[in-house]
Amino acid sequence: MFARTKFAKPSKTAQTIARGAIFAALTAAAAAWLAPQSAQAQGYPDRPVRIILPFGPGGVADISTRIVAEKLGDKLGQRFVIENMPGAGGITAARAAQSAPADGYTLALLTNGTAISVPLFKSLPFDPLKDFTPVSTMGYFDCLFISNAESEFKTLGDFVKTARAKPGTLNVGTITRGGTQNLTAELFKSTANLDFVIVPFRTTPEAIVALLRNDVQMVVDFYAALRPGLNDNKTHALAWSGPQRSQALPNVPTVQESGVAGFEVKSWNALYAPAGTPAEVVSKVNKALHDVLADADVKAKLLALGVESKASTPAAMDAQMRADIKKWGAVIEKAGISKQ
Repeated sequence: MFARTKFAKPSKTAQTIARGAIFAALTAAAAAWLAPQSAQAQGYPDRPVRIILPFGPGGVADISTRIVAEKLGDKLGQRFVIENMPGAGGITAARAAQSAPADGYTLALLTNGTAISVPLFKSLPFDPLKDFTPVSTMGYFDCLFISNAESEFKTLGDFVKTARAKPGTLNVGTITRGGTQNLTAELFKSTANLDFVIVPFRTTPEAIVALLRNDVQMVVDFYAALRPGLNDNKTHALAWSGPQRSQALPNVPTVQESGVAGFEVKSWNALYAPAGTPAEVVSKVNKALHDVLADADVKAKLLALGVESKASTPAAMDAQMRADIKKWGAVIEKAGISKQ
């Protein structure tokens, strides 16, 4: 038989020392892991940062992002360079940003159109909720409902009244079936419980020509695209899609004010970074964006484009994306739009 060996139980002092040693080792390991990230954040940015856009040059998203990028560069001491990658419903740009190193030197512009793409496409080669880290919103902008200035529709209430009296006889023009403007019209149709025909056009000018010919009786699009006709008094603004009136045309009521309760559409542009980008870097860009978007000159320039500058926290941006994916998924399903 083997004799049992008795081991002395460590004293409380020895246990305390051991625990302290383990804690110190873990702390040192964590510090060693975090040190490169902290150093990276402190020195960020030490070279130009690119912002990938899913749109071509010259549009509202491009111009507004360039305005913000220039001020960001002044704020952080490095150039923020715009890289336009239009096409494929924003997929090309998103994939390019997704595959970039998660070091803060590649940012991407994602929009409410990205949220629409999730339920609209059968599959996407990226997941905006998992493959990207939200930084902040840059701006919000509403759709505008307009009529022919010479038509009988002087208010949105006039359109609703006629649509109820003559179901199926009115036409509403938008661009791009499945796009924000098109889905805004679909949501208005279902929320107001109206029966009218939604006609998608390739471009806004084509929709405006149809409006002036009375082929369609109303057009839904973004303010910047509709501004020329409004300035020439050929078209008439009926209502904003957002929850409050836009500062771009403060005398124009909202759809809700016009009698359609529960209707709200507010589009947005936001900066995202590839997933895994150090939190310190995201925080640094977020703070700079808050300062830039509060600048009076920036606010005025964006408002001229129909964009209301406003920064957010990363958490608020994440919540916005999730809410819009759910919202537009329901609209797409109700409208019977086939997945692409």
